[in-house]
Amino acid sequence: MNEPTANAPIVLLGAFDTKSHEYHFLREQITRRGHQVLAINTGVLGSTDLFPVEIEADEVARAGGHELAALRASQDRGQAMHVMAAGAAVVARRLFEAGQLAGIVGMGGSGGSSVVTAAMRALPLGVPKVCVSTVAGGNTAPYVGLKDITLIPAITDVAGLNRISRLILSRAAGAIVGMVESHVEPSGNDRPIIAASMFGNTTACVDRCRYLLANAGFEVLVFHATGTGGRTMESLIDEGLVDACLDITTTEWADTVCGGVFDAGEDRLSAAGRRGIPHLIAPGCVDMANFGPIDTVPKHFRDAARTLYEWNPSVTLMRTNIEENRKMGHIFAEKANAATGPVAVLVPLHGVSILDGDGQPFCDREADAAMFSTLHNHLRPGIPFIEVDANINDPIFADRAVELMLELIQTKRQQTSPSTPARTPKT
Repeated sequence: MNEPTANAPIVLLGAFDTKSHEYHFLREQITRRGHQVLAINTGVLGSTDLFPVEIEADEVARAGGHELAALRASQDRGQAMHVMAAGAAVVARRLFEAGQLAGIVGMGGSGGSSVVTAAMRALPLGVPKVCVSTVAGGNTAPYVGLKDITLIPAITDVAGLNRISRLILSRAAGAIVGMVESHVEPSGNDRPIIAASMFGNTTACVDRCRYLLANAGFEVLVFHATGTGGRTMESLIDEGLVDACLDITTTEWADTVCGGVFDAGEDRLSAAGRRGIPHLIAPGCVDMANFGPIDTVPKHFRDAARTLYEWNPSVTLMRTNIEENRKMGHIFAEKANAATGPVAVLVPLHGVSILDGDGQPFCDREADAAMFSTLHNHLRPGIPFIEVDANINDPIFADRAVELMLELIQTKRQQTSPSTPARTPKT
């Protein structure tokens, strides 16, 4: 993971035009603990003379593609927020890459938090990030995204110093300082990382794969295929933190196609191909789109008498049909064809989930075959397409998945070092 440069300053980022006293207090709490601070002003209307500001708002605005004077003249708050958020992200990333950022802290309401967290989302996993925010108790997805951002509820509005705000800001200072001072020592036996996607309906398969791969000398990171899980996995792959991807559970594409709640976006299945890492693709749980309680399933699906299954009181599953499966076959082939590294497809002929097992509620071999045949027919030459006469949760499927994953890893190693014999990492 990413360890910031030792003795680098803690970045204090925010609108010093409207919240100078609050930031002055926060800065003092950090410096009293022996840390240097680098202040970045994102306030469009002005700055502060209460403490030194190393990077002013004009530089942030330029990094966001605009001049500060033009933003002031337009009096368009929405545009100003957009520009300053973009600029803050560029400046923060630049500081980190230059070894001038050990951690980052800021505060704000909904607008201020959006600017502060935009900068934080531009930083790698592992860099300390703390934001005191009035929106910390609501829907935080737009602010946190896929990064390890710590949100602290402001309790009161961020508008002046009082007995509550001083308490919260003191704790925020302690949090960022503690994070910066906490270093993860290398274990000495770090192993290559394989990312794997899992769902309740593929747990048996992925658990066996994880066990076998651990014995082969790999560390397996399992991601729950709930939309956020898939996006997070793709993000870590894009950051270069993953050596291979065992994509057993690609169900999020069923939600993308059907409008389900676990939609991971159309970039799903892309990162491994972009990075050129070994990628094994299986159609795990593409038989189901996910919705909330049964009355949240869209009316047009209920009117069409689609097969529904109440997985639990909060989750209703809908069986995907032939047309939807055929569409996913085209998508999966397109994603595999675009891969720049070793890629293969593995399909189970007796069901892509527990519910798709022989005689189970979602068993529909015609729908399965629609995806498999479409995927196979549109793969470019050279990509292995392997069928296993089993359910996805049968041990034989997991064993074949691991075998194929190791073959793809060996192929990648041989491509990287043609003169060096491939070797299996030590356990």
